[in-house]
Amino acid sequence: MAEPGSDAGPSADAGDIASTDMSSEPSSRTEDTQPQFLGGQDARMEDELAELKDRHLRLAAEYDNYRKRSSRERAELADRAQASFVAKLLDVLDDLDRLVASDPSTPLTTLREGLSAVDRKLWKELQDAGVERIDPVGTAFDPALHEAVSTTPAPERSKEQVVSATFQPGYRFKGTLVRPARVQVYSEQAQR
Repeated sequence: MAEPGSDAGPSADAGDIASTDMSSEPSSRTEDTQPQFLGGQDARMEDELAELKDRHLRLAAEYDNYRKRSSRERAELADRAQASFVAKLLDVLDDLDRLVASDPSTPLTTLREGLSAVDRKLWKELQDAGVERIDPVGTAFDPALHEAVSTTPAPERSKEQVVSATFQPGYRFKGTLVRPARVQVYSEQAQR
């Protein structure tokens, strides 16, 4: 058996066609001696590649335009929805303006009745839009909906962790909490 890299003698894997040539002589391969596999197909493949690149760029531009158009349409739809809601509130504002501009000699009971009517009208519009008021007095304290700002001793054990008073009501809009209710909670830990 010959030493690897020596010039004489058969190698141990002489039948292996892909054996590595470990000789120190330079390769006889040059660019000129390499076979040309593509021949006349080079121009056709380059044209096809250029066409695919062009198609890719057009699709990317079309998608970008679609994305921008969709974003613009969503913003316009939101603006139209808000404008519709504001239009419904304009009647309430007109009624409020009439109350403010009423004769100073108008009896207080008449002003209160008018203000109460404006309040009902405003709440009707807010509820139709999806606003819900949270006034949790008498219910179990829920930190996801309520913010405890004070505690008071529970009059009985069953009232522990129950809301005793609401300082500021909370609000939900279409099921999403907009503002938690600020409450007082019955607690044994309250100072007596």
